[in-house]
Order: sequence, then C-alpha cells, then structure tokens
Amino acid sequence: MKKFIRLSVLVSIITMATACKNRNETTVPETTPTTEQNETVSTSENTLEIESTDQMQYSTNELKTGVGTVTLTLKHTGKMDKAVMGHNLIILKPGTDIAAFTQKAALAKATDYIPESEKASIIAHTRLLGGGESDTIEFSISEPGTYDFLCSFPGHAALMKGKLVVE
Repeated sequence: MKKFIRLSVLVSIITMATACKNRNETTVPETTPTTEQNETVSTSENTLEIESTDQMQYSTNELKTGVGTVTLTLKHTGKMDKAVMGHNLIILKPGTDIAAFTQKAALAKATDYIPESEKASIIAHTRLLGGGESDTIEFSISEPGTYDFLCSFPGHAALMKGKLVVE
C-alpha cells in the first residue's frame, strides 16, 4: 500500500512538473503574488520576504540584500500539504553543482530533502513548508556576490530557483 501511495505521489509530481513546463505563460495563478516573478525584491535592513505557491513558483527569482546578517521569511501561500507540494528555500555556496545537489536532495526525504552529505554547500535553509505555513531564518553573508537559491523538494528546482544578490 505504501509503495502504491509513493508511486501515486511521484506520478502526480511528474505530471505537475510537466504541466507547469508546458503551460501558457498568460495563465493567471490562483493567488496574486506581492511581487512580479522577474522583479528584484529587497527590503530595508537586510530583511527579505518571498512566497511560494501550489503552482511550483517563488514570487520572485531575485532577492537583493547587503553583506551582514540577513533575515529571510518564506511563506507558502498555497493550500497543499508538504508531503505533496512542500517548499523550502536553500541558499547555496558559490560553485555548488546544482544538478548533483538536487539529485542528492531528492533522496533525502528523512531530512526534508536537505541532504546531509551536502551540508557544506549550504549557507542557510528554511524548513520544508506545507500550504499556509511560513518560516523565518537568520543567517550571515560576509562576501558580496551572487548566490543561487532553490527549492529542494523533488522536481521543484527546475522551476523554483533564483539568485540572491549580496552587495
């Protein structure tokens, strides 16, 4: 029975990923994000907010902040459970092989898709969220630069990724 459920969830995820990849870009999401997808989000005093949806999207693909301590809040504005449409946000160190990271993450269900073997590649991460949940984290970045961020739930990084620009 568990294998059937897992297989059903996997088929659902693959179907959703394929549908999202092939959808017409003029489709209006169920919820209206507070920022446009390509708009850079930056707020005062290194405080950042980003939303995720049941349509496998972040509200923006670029966040901007300054060097130092950063407070980041991820809000899952959808309604689906984290077992089906969970989202997190992981900020990676420069030079991380994203494809290899996401492959290892997909196998790390026991740790909410945060691969233990890749902890050295992670600057910070939120917990895995279901619909209606949020998580706030605080971390430090001492070097200006551009850092990749992504959702490590299986299949999500193809659409849910972006850049953190630190000035």
